[in-house]
Amino acid sequence: MNLALIAWKSIRERGLASLLTGLSVALGVMLMVAVLIIHGILQNTFSQRSINYDLIVGPKGSPLQLVLSTVYHVSPPIANLPYQFYLDLKENKRIKVAIPIAMGDTTEQGGFPIVGTVPEFFEVEYAPKRPFMVLDPKGHGFRLPFDAYIGSRVARENNWTIGSKLKLVHGGAETGHVHNEEFEVVGILAPTGTPHDKTVYVNMDGFYQIQGHDKPLDEAITREDEFYRRPKRSPEELAAEIARIEKKFPKHDHSAHAGHEDHNHIHALPAVQKEVTSILLQCQSPIVASLLSADMRRGYQAEAVNPVVPMQQLMNEVLGPVRSLLLVMTSLIVLVSGIGIFVSIYNSMSARRREIAIMRALGAQRQTVLSIVLLESTILCLGGGVLGLLLGHAIVFIARPIVEVRTGLIINPFEFSPYEFILFPVLLVLGILVGFLPGMTAYRTDVAESLSS
Repeated sequence: MNLALIAWKSIRERGLASLLTGLSVALGVMLMVAVLIIHGILQNTFSQRSINYDLIVGPKGSPLQLVLSTVYHVSPPIANLPYQFYLDLKENKRIKVAIPIAMGDTTEQGGFPIVGTVPEFFEVEYAPKRPFMVLDPKGHGFRLPFDAYIGSRVARENNWTIGSKLKLVHGGAETGHVHNEEFEVVGILAPTGTPHDKTVYVNMDGFYQIQGHDKPLDEAITREDEFYRRPKRSPEELAAEIARIEKKFPKHDHSAHAGHEDHNHIHALPAVQKEVTSILLQCQSPIVASLLSADMRRGYQAEAVNPVVPMQQLMNEVLGPVRSLLLVMTSLIVLVSGIGIFVSIYNSMSARRREIAIMRALGAQRQTVLSIVLLESTILCLGGGVLGLLLGHAIVFIARPIVEVRTGLIINPFEFSPYEFILFPVLLVLGILVGFLPGMTAYRTDVAESLSS
């Protein structure tokens, strides 16, 4: 009979105590595994792997708020930029791709964020080597002014499909103003595990046709001059510029009595009356991105932010300490469980003295008895670790649908964190340590005294 089988039989004889001590190890490992998996998901989400742009350009303010607003849609936009600035960046030779973003509205049903953008947005991979996959039966793409693409979560929760109509709400789904214009769903995005799943994208050409999305001319001209740091115009100069623009672009009435009751009409709009919330940039190189960011700080009322930097700061300053605290707590649970194993085996030594003495009398060496006790503690630690590993992934598996519905994150419960593989060497060492003192007690057992008592 091998030593492992003897150790297993000894564990079975103390079935309840062994089960409880092994289960305590399992619970500690379970919590640790769950923490590692969740932190890994957040790390992947708030990293370069979740966005495929070098810079996000927006009004000067909080870089973190700019990234949260543009990428994750969890913070209101800071302000807007002139549309002309987007056109300038688009023509900049140092920039490969410039994508405008316009935000501020939500869907009437469900309150999902509305993002106005251009067709090129879906031609760029949303993350490195991860292109958009779109269900688009009509095949004409995101081209017509009142086209809309919706995320998978939006389609599921609102029960929308190809051909569904949606309206935009300004100021919030419950108390905001519902715009009359309707957009048609022409495409549904495949799940990405990112905020794209809970977002509605509308064609920017249609976005600017909505009442209130075109700024009054006098305000638009003044704000553009301030942005470019031009000299302030006199009232006469401002009036002359307004007259010049209105001659080329006549005033437009959005009301139904103006002869377009369906509201889905198209009218020419000067660039000065358009604004964007932010601009996504892919630069020719990382060095170019750094130089461009520095140039913007000096020359414009704008800033260019590397989206990874503020998110990493958030991870390191907020989520990092929380993860460390949880890992320390779960490590203490595992350590206390190890002490429980030690107490269980040590207390059993007095009851097993005769058994050990008989083994010695039958020829078992001291080292053999020591090895059996060490194997018992090791089996309990490693067995509890395996059970905890399975339970940790099981918890994530059970929580996955709830997390996906509430956050839009796609979770793979079978994805392992590299730190999980360190658990078992640590548990092996723990098993040896907690079994050493009871093993030495067995090692020193006096055969004659134990058999005679």
